[in-house]
Amino acid sequence: MKIADILRVVEGRLIAKGMSDSLEIQSVCGSDMMSDALMYALKGALLITSLNQTQVIRTAELADIPAVLVVLGKPISQDMMSMAEEKNIALISSPMSLFTACGKLYEHGLRSCHEQQNRED
Repeated sequence: MKIADILRVVEGRLIAKGMSDSLEIQSVCGSDMMSDALMYALKGALLITSLNQTQVIRTAELADIPAVLVVLGKPISQDMMSMAEEKNIALISSPMSLFTACGKLYEHGLRSCHEQQNRED
């Protein structure tokens, strides 16, 4: 799914562009525990979280996650936005809850990283 489609589905706003023009997101990791994101997220996934701290961008970089969606309309700090731009990570804000955003994206064909991993095993 393209970033433009994700923006539409989650009523999102693109905060930092990253590589969003060429991204094709195949799976989603929804978590507020960055340790879980590091453990379960697949390369190229979308990370959905309600955390709005720079640690999320650091985690995305380590896990090779090209796009982060911050839910609940939480404010994005200039530091987080700058770091996302520096690391070339797309950063999206949505007013939806984590549960709703995941559900809407599931309805539109995206699957969880965990589900994708089980298919590959």
